[in-house]
Amino acid sequence: MDIRRRPRRQPAPPELVAAYRAGASLDRIAADTSRSYRDVRTALIDAGVILRSPKAVVAPCPPGMISSYEHGTFIRQLAAKYGNSYNVTRTMLLNAGVTLRPRGAVPYMIGER
Repeated sequence: MDIRRRPRRQPAPPELVAAYRAGASLDRIAADTSRSYRDVRTALIDAGVILRSPKAVVAPCPPGMISSYEHGTFIRQLAAKYGNSYNVTRTMLLNAGVTLRPRGAVPYMIGER
């Protein structure tokens, strides 16, 4: 009976694990090490690394969005104006460090308080 065994995989090099834990993406590590995405992913999993979930990249706020929001424009209005969804617009503002108004709050003009 001829039983073929899979060759044992080499353990993930410590550099792979360190790069991933430092925040590098699987794509970036694969490109930097001339390995395939699948090879990098498999090596990290075999090394016991828990993989991060992929994150969607959100573009920075377009010019004028922050000042419009700070002058009372609602997020829904900004989303319609800039062609984004409510959630993407909200995320853009949060990533830019804007403190959001409470939900349902009546907008006010800066300096009117």
